[in-house]
Amino acid sequence: MIAEDSETPSHGREPQPGPGNPPHTSRVPVMDAPPAATGRLTAATGLEARVERAATALKPRMRGWLHAGVFPLALAGGIVLIAVSRSGAAVAACAVYAVSACLLFGTSAVYHRGTWGLRGEAVLRRLDHANIFLIIAGTYTPLAVLLLPEGQQRVLLAVVWAGALAGIAFRILWIGAPRWLYTPCYIALGWVAVFNLPDFAHAGGSAVVVLVIAGGLLYTAGAVVYGLKRPDPSPAWFGFHEVFHALTIAAFAAHYTAILLAAT
Repeated sequence: MIAEDSETPSHGREPQPGPGNPPHTSRVPVMDAPPAATGRLTAATGLEARVERAATALKPRMRGWLHAGVFPLALAGGIVLIAVSRSGAAVAACAVYAVSACLLFGTSAVYHRGTWGLRGEAVLRRLDHANIFLIIAGTYTPLAVLLLPEGQQRVLLAVVWAGALAGIAFRILWIGAPRWLYTPCYIALGWVAVFNLPDFAHAGGSAVVVLVIAGGLLYTAGAVVYGLKRPDPSPAWFGFHEVFHALTIAAFAAHYTAILLAAT
């Protein structure tokens, strides 16, 4: 009988297993990874681990907690806005605002609270920065629908959403852009409706306009803090980024109140 995994001898019968003739078993050779490739993999893994440890060590202890706490409030507030809206267009506009707010605070909390590795950090950072453009356009959506005539609605929404989509593409494709370049883009898009403020006042009243302006100033102050990295009161606990997050929360509260007044 010829074994299935044996080679047939060139002459005569196949030798039988015995004391001096052990059975032959074919083996698949195992190829070791080249030393250079193994070294590169080990070095990359070690670098990623060192980056993660350094990021964890340098991150203030309050990083991400502010936005994590606001996320459920933004979700509940969005539900309230949708419930009190008096038309289908208002419901849709407030839903857009609610989704943009939840994405902003939820993504920020996940990104800043965890340690995600080099690839995870890159993805979450892109989403985190893109959501800033999204919340700007999302905020103007109910304000335009609730307070502007139809023609002005279309113009403002076209401008602000085109600017937001361009900004999102910019941050996703060039995440390493310097702060002095992309921070003014946030500010410029945030004030794009400054010429519509008289119409906001006419339809919604002075309180709405004051809140819109106050929110814009708070967002602008937060952007300046983010760009300058100052003030940095307590790098171990509450650094400049936490000041920036606190200002964005205050700005969001002002704009939310303005939209709620306009909706009701």
